[in-house]
Amino acid sequence: MKKGDKIRIIRMYDNSGADKQATKMNGRVVTVKFIDDKGLIHLEESGLALIPEIDKYELLSDGEVRK
Repeated sequence: MKKGDKIRIIRMYDNSGADKQATKMNGRVVTVKFIDDKGLIHLEESGLALIPEIDKYELLSDGEVRK
C-alpha cells in the first residue's frame, strides 16, 4: 500500500460508539495520505489514521483485499 491508493473502510474501531468521527467512516472510500513509521495509515479525507491490526478495510487500487 502507498500514498494515493484508494481503500474502503469496512469497520473502523470507534470505542463502542464513543468516537463518532470513526463511526462515520465505516463504508467510505478514502485515499491514503501517508503511512507513518508505526504503520498507521493516515487518510486524506478525515485526518484520521487506520490501525492495520484493529481496523478492517480493503485496498481498492490494485484489487488486493486487506484486513
